[in-house]
Amino acid sequence: MYSAGIPMAVKPAFLTTIDTEGDNLWAHPRAITTANSRYLERFQACCEQYGIEPVYLTDYEMALCPVFAAFGRDLIRRGAAEIGAHLHAWNSPPVRPLTANDHAFCPYLTEFPPGLMLEKFGFLTRLLEDTFEQKMTSHRAGRWAFNGPYAEALISNGYLVDCSVTPGVSWRSSLGDPDGAGGPDYTACPREPYFVSLEDIRRPGDSPLLEVPVSILPTSPAWLDRLRERFPKRSAQRSVLNRLSPPLTWLRPNGGNRPAMLRLLHKALSDGRPCVEFMLHSSELMPAGSPNFPDAASIERLYADLDAVFSLAAGYFRPRKLTEFRHDFRQAAVLGPA
Repeated sequence: MYSAGIPMAVKPAFLTTIDTEGDNLWAHPRAITTANSRYLERFQACCEQYGIEPVYLTDYEMALCPVFAAFGRDLIRRGAAEIGAHLHAWNSPPVRPLTANDHAFCPYLTEFPPGLMLEKFGFLTRLLEDTFEQKMTSHRAGRWAFNGPYAEALISNGYLVDCSVTPGVSWRSSLGDPDGAGGPDYTACPREPYFVSLEDIRRPGDSPLLEVPVSILPTSPAWLDRLRERFPKRSAQRSVLNRLSPPLTWLRPNGGNRPAMLRLLHKALSDGRPCVEFMLHSSELMPAGSPNFPDAASIERLYADLDAVFSLAAGYFRPRKLTEFRHDFRQAAVLGPA
């Protein structure tokens, strides 16, 4: 079906994205710490062992962290990784509250006035470029909230590639502003990379901004999906089946989904997809830095999962950074089939 011996140039790309942010933001801390920056060297060494080239999508606090700043500058000097942008609207300057408690509600950047959205994004871009002495070209939105005005802000600031879309997933029920409409609905978005339409970023268009969706694929056996469809969406029977085998698998470790992630990689290969995109948060690499990995033992299990995923990726995929992949993708679109 496929072979590890195929030429590197025709292997699908393996993209590794890390939301590089403060410690355990799931707990809504008012004072944000960045101790997880000291745990990134182990992850980077794991990546380099398998030839993986991660993209550290960096928020305001981590850009100010001297440990991460030194780490990132060394990676850029060695060409071992890419630094990109990741913006959390509620605490990224200029800070002007949108709700009664932005730290608790974590409003989406897309809920702020357009002028303030541009100010926040411009500030973070300049901070990152000054800190790492390199143009920022890759990006992921905080809390996955992305729309046309946001895409225009990216383009006006020189960004080339975004990876905020989560195909098959709706964030409508995840509120930011409690008086708002919730997050974006990506259920009908393409699973393949596409240049976005500024009128509707959920469909292809002619802008220069490439969207590279996170890899989220159906990996359940067909018979189980057929059985699942027999029951109403909110029924107890469907809930049990969803726990046994979720209808969609993310290429994102959660402490118990190694077999599903490996099935996703095999499915991507058999489907002939041009790339897969792995994601994780930097704080998930630290004990007690996230809900999924609360202690040292869970971190060791995470690294066992990373070894399994990265080992398979090294054999069948071509590790790429996001901006490199965007260049490859555009070249392939221009030149067409060989």
